[in-house]
Amino acid sequence: MKKKYFLLCINIILIITGCESKYADMVIHNGTIYTMSDYNPIAETVIVKDGKIMNVGNQINYRSYIGEKTKILDLNGATMIPGFIEGHGHFMGLGYAKMRLDLSVVESYDELVDMVAEAVEKAPPGEWILGRGWHQSKWLPTPSPLVKGFQTHDKLSTVSPNNPVWLTHASGHAGFANAKAMEIGGITAESEFGFGGEIIKNLRNQPTGIFNERAQNLISKHVESPSYDAGSKSDSNTDQQDSNLALELAVKECLENGITSFHDAGAGKESIQTFRDGINSNKLKIRLYVMLTSRDPKLLEEWYKSGPEIGTGNDYLTIRSIKLNADGALGSRGAWLLNEYTDRPGHFGMATQSIDYVYEVSKNGLKHGFQVNAHAIGDRANREILNQYQKVFNENPKKTNDLRWRIEHAQHIDPEDIPRFGELGVIPSIQGIHMSSDRPWAINRLGEKRIVESAYVWRDLIDHGAIIVNGTDVPVEPIDPLASFYASVTRKTLKGVPKNGYEPKQKMTRLEALKSYTINAAYAAFEEKIKGSIEIGKYADFTVLSKNIITVPENQLLNTKVLYTIINGKIEYKN
Repeated sequence: MKKKYFLLCINIILIITGCESKYADMVIHNGTIYTMSDYNPIAETVIVKDGKIMNVGNQINYRSYIGEKTKILDLNGATMIPGFIEGHGHFMGLGYAKMRLDLSVVESYDELVDMVAEAVEKAPPGEWILGRGWHQSKWLPTPSPLVKGFQTHDKLSTVSPNNPVWLTHASGHAGFANAKAMEIGGITAESEFGFGGEIIKNLRNQPTGIFNERAQNLISKHVESPSYDAGSKSDSNTDQQDSNLALELAVKECLENGITSFHDAGAGKESIQTFRDGINSNKLKIRLYVMLTSRDPKLLEEWYKSGPEIGTGNDYLTIRSIKLNADGALGSRGAWLLNEYTDRPGHFGMATQSIDYVYEVSKNGLKHGFQVNAHAIGDRANREILNQYQKVFNENPKKTNDLRWRIEHAQHIDPEDIPRFGELGVIPSIQGIHMSSDRPWAINRLGEKRIVESAYVWRDLIDHGAIIVNGTDVPVEPIDPLASFYASVTRKTLKGVPKNGYEPKQKMTRLEALKSYTINAAYAAFEEKIKGSIEIGKYADFTVLSKNIITVPENQLLNTKVLYTIINGKIEYKN
């Protein structure tokens, strides 16, 4: 009798469990859903259970999936896509940028000085004033005097005699210091910097306050704030609090912009520990694909021994790639060119890591199972990186299957090197918004011939078989993927000029641009089997948009809003 009663209870439990198992956690319907799947490109309904996609279709009887606890999301005609994947940014840098002066909004040098003066009034003597986002080529009027294309520190130092000031260029490849900061750094007329950097000086050999590329470290190492990608270590409680706050601010910005995954382009020990803490505290709500900074050789040696880390915390953290830094940026004239800068004769930019080191890291990366991704903006830098990649591939022919190595930015490529991306299987990780933001002044750096033939050549790369990934390089640019999408398909500035776009033959189609932000980005992180498209079995990571960005008129794209950001089947942001 007891045995029969026991079996009856088991059967009841199984029946109840079976009933519950067929019910969804979430049903999404009544909208246009772009799946990024070639087999089922547009759907009307998505069924979610246990954080993953249970069913996708047009004529699903979704009501049969609805149980007592099922959440029903009526899109009311809105558009849903796979969650946006930021293909290249600096996650902790995004957070720290929110904690500093936002200089991206200043339109003149005088406006920058006024902003710093206001910050100085609120700060005790000796406290660092930090900011990021200035760009001298966007200022009107042009500052005077100019030394090698940059402003000098005199006005800045006048308003901040007792506070060290350190202001990072929008590109992150130059810094601007006042007299007090240079005093702390021990910078004098006799100070020089060797390979990979430059202290810009006037004709009297006096430092102007501009520190280019690696020379930035002369000042930044004294700054009382943790670095987000230099691999620095700090054990102070204040620094840890700053790191935790930066992570929370970065997560918030991502969610508000529909970002569900983020390729972090260069993280050190401190940042990685912050990511782990974020998983443990449930504050890391964005999936991170992390590139180890090559600026810390000891860090790389540690990871060579342990090997890649894949899918920690339900695929919220993967560390399986290395970030090299071949050159600087066009804005700071640090991008490494084959021919001299049009607006600085005799100057070719610079390598910021030796080619020998690039080869060594590439060889070790392949040996130990790491993807290798290299920052390269100038045409010389792109060629040199492709050469080193090809050299390593040729030396290890049995290990070159499906490597998916990348060049980050791939901004200015000699026409001879464009086909090599497709031929070698190297992924160009571009930022559409850079074209929109930089093109009006970039022609002064490169001249018309190079701009037309070799800058932001997305169509040529695609037509030669390259798989393009998109992003913003945040905090260099705002993280808004819709702005980068707009730039990718229109080749215009965010003000809508010029009428037909810059070099319009290089435009992406809207579907190509959306792929570059979803399935292509997942592929570039070896994650196309778990995300990047809306297919059964993949993570329920979605972005819901107010407008159909595939069909709306071009002039409405920038008016599109993120309505929901859904990660792991949970609404993490609602507008």
